[in-house]
Amino acid sequence: MKKLIIMFALLLGVVSMKAQSNDLYQGITKKLPYRQMVTPYGVQVTFSKTVHIIFPSAVKYVDLGSNYIIAGKADGAENVVRVKATTEGFPGETNFSVICEDGSFYSFNAKYAHEPEMLNIEMKDFLENEDTTDFSHTRMNIYFRELGNESPLLVKLIMQSIYKNNDREIKHLGCKRFGVQFLVKGIYSHNGLFYFHTQTKNSSNVPFDTDFIRFKIVDKKVAKRTAIQETVIDPVRSYNEILVIGGKSTVRTVYTVPQFTIPDDKILVIELVEKNGGRHQTIRVENSDIVAAKVINELKIK
Repeated sequence: MKKLIIMFALLLGVVSMKAQSNDLYQGITKKLPYRQMVTPYGVQVTFSKTVHIIFPSAVKYVDLGSNYIIAGKADGAENVVRVKATTEGFPGETNFSVICEDGSFYSFNAKYAHEPEMLNIEMKDFLENEDTTDFSHTRMNIYFRELGNESPLLVKLIMQSIYKNNDREIKHLGCKRFGVQFLVKGIYSHNGLFYFHTQTKNSSNVPFDTDFIRFKIVDKKVAKRTAIQETVIDPVRSYNEILVIGGKSTVRTVYTVPQFTIPDDKILVIELVEKNGGRHQTIRVENSDIVAAKVINELKIK
């Protein structure tokens, strides 16, 4: 009986030593491999000045580690986050995280400094410096509900590729009014999403100030007369969307919308509406144009 008690005590000691040696990693929990960890950036913050961090795409989410700091998107700028200390000389470190529209995830460790070394920080788009052919080894793997099963990184690369190639796959979809020409140069499809490559050419001397662009499905019989029984499809992403098109200039934009189908008695109408003006542009897209969308089987990135 004594031997059994001694053996049990020794066993407990071994388990206790293992628990201590593994720190918080106990039971079935195991430590994450280093390659699966996102290394945080170091940022200095202060109470009397604001640190601005410029990201390569629009910010979707900001989370703070403590109430020692405040952070949020700068007014009027979707890709700039401002950070400031709420407590003068707070001890130790805190952290915050940022998720951008392109799916990139950034982690920061913040500590207090009376005079931060950098007040304006630009997070350079690492798409320019990293190998994007293997998505498993990039930090840009955050998925968003509006994109379905598609990677935000791949959506961005597809839009960039369409814009760079500048092919005119479609030659019959367009309109022209008052010196402004609006074209659909191509419709592409990939993994549940459509990509519309548009071009707006302003041949007049008066800038075209865009109020909004709208994709809507309407009945063929009422498409020209009324807006009843219409289904609006909001773009989930855009590339090179420029609202003010100067005189004698041309702008191309790629819009990403969720994939859809059009019944025989309906039509897709794309409206480009001028703000406080009357040079509105309207393109009617038949179902035959949608089903003929060019399927993107392979993305080549140079």
